[in-house]
Amino acid sequence: MKRFLSIGLAMLFTVGSATHSANAQQESRAQQEKATAYQQNWGTDVMNVTQAQLDPQHWLAKLPSPNQVIMSKAQISAHNKALVEHNRFVSDPLASPNVLSDKQLTSKINSISKVPKSARFFVDGRQLTGKDFGLYQDNMRFDSAPNGHKVEFGLIVQRAALRTFPTDDRVLNSAMDADLDRFQESALFPGDAVAVLTYSKDKKWALVQGFNYLAWTRVENFALGSKQQVAEFTKQDDFLVVTGAKVFTQYVPDTPAISQQQLDMSVRLPLVAKDEVPTALYAQNPYANYVVWLPTRTEQGRLKLQKALIGRSQDVHLGYMAYTKANVIRQGFKFLGERYGWGHDYNGRDCTGFVGEIYRSFGILMPRNSGDQGGTDFGIDTRFNKQSKMDEKRKAIDAMEVGDLLYIPGHVMLYLGDENGQPFVIHDVKGLAYFDENQKLYKGTLNGVSVTPLMPLRLSEKNSYVDRLYNIKRIR
Repeated sequence: MKRFLSIGLAMLFTVGSATHSANAQQESRAQQEKATAYQQNWGTDVMNVTQAQLDPQHWLAKLPSPNQVIMSKAQISAHNKALVEHNRFVSDPLASPNVLSDKQLTSKINSISKVPKSARFFVDGRQLTGKDFGLYQDNMRFDSAPNGHKVEFGLIVQRAALRTFPTDDRVLNSAMDADLDRFQESALFPGDAVAVLTYSKDKKWALVQGFNYLAWTRVENFALGSKQQVAEFTKQDDFLVVTGAKVFTQYVPDTPAISQQQLDMSVRLPLVAKDEVPTALYAQNPYANYVVWLPTRTEQGRLKLQKALIGRSQDVHLGYMAYTKANVIRQGFKFLGERYGWGHDYNGRDCTGFVGEIYRSFGILMPRNSGDQGGTDFGIDTRFNKQSKMDEKRKAIDAMEVGDLLYIPGHVMLYLGDENGQPFVIHDVKGLAYFDENQKLYKGTLNGVSVTPLMPLRLSEKNSYVDRLYNIKRIR
């Protein structure tokens, strides 16, 4: 009876397994058919782009030596040191003078807070007047200090918008594109060091110098500490780097300063030493997390470092990632589809923020704006001028390597690779224009991180992207 039962169960299992296998195969075929149909009926207006090209693996497979290290840690350190010493758009905030004279402070304010020559408009369409700008300027005025103005130092505690003037007012140019707030300059992230040069009259804003930008930010975005405290935080040897587009600290009840805090790609936080990690932290065992020091702000505005948890499942890396072509591609694709954010607006980033965060995840610093990146000498530059012929540019384009940066006025792109003789780039971009099959200029929109072929892209009927290409930069 037992033998008969065993045979019966075995037959039942075999029949069941076969049925399950057949069902799985049918399901797999159905999924493949759906994928094929979706590919065929994709219907995108982005020219010459397939869905396969939106997968980083497609481009990784083309690399002959994907994991070859391009620059060592020592070489990256030397690159950064040279930038700080010789490039006026990159600085060490901690090297700022301890005291600024009236004249020096006025010069700093005027370098960022200029009244524009062209008209500006509020979102409701009202044009800004001299009175409006006068209110901003009045809020920036300071009392004369014969003995100088003391410079303070601190750390950013939350993603911080950097503004032209000490105001949250959204201001547009005559095109009235609501996405382009002309008072939005850039952003800094938790853990970034700043020199605090002065405060607005209403004490709600401060003029801060970050590693590659000077602008106004709200005082709640940073916490003040001694220069030594800030230096020790930023120079710790054991640290965690955020390598995802965005990650979040673990939820901690009743502790908002460290709970679910957003950390963008390239954020660097010191690791808490092993002997300082308890077996229970915020009523949670931390063993499945990384424990980092997160800068927070006291009610008095002072720096307080608190332990924070970042799950090991999060996209982070112990130390900086190796600078390889494969990692450049992987990092770029982590932003794919993110909405374009002028000056890091909309909790996103723009074209230079995009490439800047990618390279900073390897520990490589760069100037903030595209003109400052493309117009200054670092790395290996291949420059063009108005007399440069298209053949000369095409020869340089054909010689590009993955990760090379292409600069046109106001924009930068990252080279991905070649597809059937066509160079492809990934970039954070607003507009889309190209000649259609009838040789008529088609205008659409991208407004996000996108993969596109380079050669068909147009700025206008008269000018292509390549026509305006003025530099190809290789970070070496």
